[in-house]
Amino acid sequence: MNSKTRNYNFVLVLSGVVEPTAEIEDALFESGCDDATLLFRNQTAYLDFDRKAVDLERAILSAIKNVESTNAGLKVVSVEPGDIVNASEIARRAELTREYIRLLVSGERGEGDFPIVQSGIASNLLVWSWAETSRWLYERKKIDDENIVEVAEFIRDLNAALEVREHKDLATRRNRLLRKLRESPVS
Repeated sequence: MNSKTRNYNFVLVLSGVVEPTAEIEDALFESGCDDATLLFRNQTAYLDFDRKAVDLERAILSAIKNVESTNAGLKVVSVEPGDIVNASEIARRAELTREYIRLLVSGERGEGDFPIVQSGIASNLLVWSWAETSRWLYERKKIDDENIVEVAEFIRDLNAALEVREHKDLATRRNRLLRKLRESPVS
């Protein structure tokens, strides 16, 4: 490893495989994924990578290309760690206590302007965008590494691109909804 590269750990979630086979493992190895372990959880296949690269973006994009260059019909559907996080995961990623995050969320600490919940407001599990939350924490000096924010934003954006790629009509539908939102409200 030269001085300009470092190790990056990430997970690629796959479609096109439901159980491990020697053929799939061989195809992955031969395509350049010798730095990944093929694993399964709840009938979902994923590759746990420990890849050397100049930066995370190159590490992940090269891994996706390697996976999808196999003749095994594999497709990357998302990258982990993902963007959607609960309060416990925010605490873990930011290396803060869960109680401190609870106080920030409730407005009992800080400025009272914690990022808005992404989902779960009408249920028992509130979740936030890690990209938005990490940016908020960085701006308030609760975390001091801007790279955490940049990585979070990159993974959020890459997962959005993978989703659009997976669902061909998604971009068209989203653009149509954006146009409707811009239209004057009907009285």
